[in-house]
Amino acid sequence: MTSTSDARPGVWAQLKPLVLRLHFYAGVLVAPFILVAAVTGLVYTAAPQIERAVYAHELTVEPRGAQLPLSEQFAVAREAHPDGTLVEIRPPATPESSTRVVFTDADVPENSYRAVMVDPYTGEVLGQERQYGQWLGVRAWLNELHSSLHLGTVGRYYSELAASWLWVVVLGGLALWFTKRRTDRRARRLLLPDTAATGRRRTLSWHATLGVWLAVGALFLSATGLTWSRYAGEHVAEVRTALSWTGTTLATSLDGDAEAASGHGGHGGSGAGVSDDVVTGGVGVDGVLASARAAGLQDPLLLTAPIDDTSAWTVAEKKRSAPTRLDSVAVDPRDGSVVDEIRFADEPLAAKLTRWTIDAHVGVLFGLLNQLVLAAVALGLIAVTLLGYRSWWQRRPTRGTARVGRAPGRGTWRRLSPGVLVSVVLVTLAVGWFVPLLGVSLALFLLLDLVLAARSRRREVDEEERPREDLPVG
Repeated sequence: MTSTSDARPGVWAQLKPLVLRLHFYAGVLVAPFILVAAVTGLVYTAAPQIERAVYAHELTVEPRGAQLPLSEQFAVAREAHPDGTLVEIRPPATPESSTRVVFTDADVPENSYRAVMVDPYTGEVLGQERQYGQWLGVRAWLNELHSSLHLGTVGRYYSELAASWLWVVVLGGLALWFTKRRTDRRARRLLLPDTAATGRRRTLSWHATLGVWLAVGALFLSATGLTWSRYAGEHVAEVRTALSWTGTTLATSLDGDAEAASGHGGHGGSGAGVSDDVVTGGVGVDGVLASARAAGLQDPLLLTAPIDDTSAWTVAEKKRSAPTRLDSVAVDPRDGSVVDEIRFADEPLAAKLTRWTIDAHVGVLFGLLNQLVLAAVALGLIAVTLLGYRSWWQRRPTRGTARVGRAPGRGTWRRLSPGVLVSVVLVTLAVGWFVPLLGVSLALFLLLDLVLAARSRRREVDEEERPREDLPVG
């Protein structure tokens, strides 16, 4: 008969050593990626101000009466940049803003364009800059630094690995801290560091309490970062499509070709075969702009050129700060009629949340407040990571040859009951499939753990078999 003391411990009692060991390995081996992402993200929070400062002479103008028609401003930009196909035109968002005319350019990196800034009052060309998405050169450089360290496709693995593990580290740390403090549920013990502690206990207290305060922000950054990652992002997109969480696609085909219409959602095909005649032919770009304004669209606006002679202009609001204005219309260049429209207010809630969370991630949804919060989270993640390494260093043995702290005890898998073990394996496989870089790196952690365990056992056997000089012989 099994005694009560020999009964198998509860689920959390079984899982806690496993979570502790996982938190340790992730902290030691993945934390450098999180640290780099936090540092580059901290720099990126200031990107709007940096962009405005660097390109102030090209982005701002002095109001001088009536603005020139867009068609005339395009002609000036075309003269300054005679090569390439028209991609888009951004009319001035404010009386102090310049007009931006964007062309394809063989001399810029892939997925980038050439933006020509024009004074809308005088027609003077203020400058030309590389544009990636909607960002100019320096902001695009900061974006690429954060997302890929300027290492291309290989560099994107670092940011995806950081986002893949950040939520695991945060949730594991919360579980360990809150269960450790379960005997004292006062908020002060959970939310404030123990200032009376010394040494490693003091470091751990700061590490844990800072982690609690940062948890929501870190989980948000992890989730939103995964949405546009390479591998996990594909699975997120599949889930959104399956649940009809995607936004509506604007129909731009003028001949009823639905397939062609659905392919005109962005820059990818813009200007594929259209000539400059689209700017002046029919109602011209000025008539297209007038039709969009008559349909209720407000500045800032983005006019995307038709992809061919059977497609419409796309005019879209681009106010991504709250309250957002993201309505869009398709305008027939022949007569200025609106052939389709999308009202952001009518979009599915999930599509709106996707847009809002992404904009909050890059710091544009709530303006300066958004940037300050992101900067605080980034600084907190840097501090938590460094405190974690300090705790590891303080855990090192004071005797012997070991230079760093030992990992928590092994054998965590063997102590799991069959039911808990099966559940853990199934959850791990599911999460590893959905977040591939997490699954691959976790498998490498397990392999490393097995190698270290085998090495430790071999060392112990060697020490047992080595003859002791202080023992009598004979």
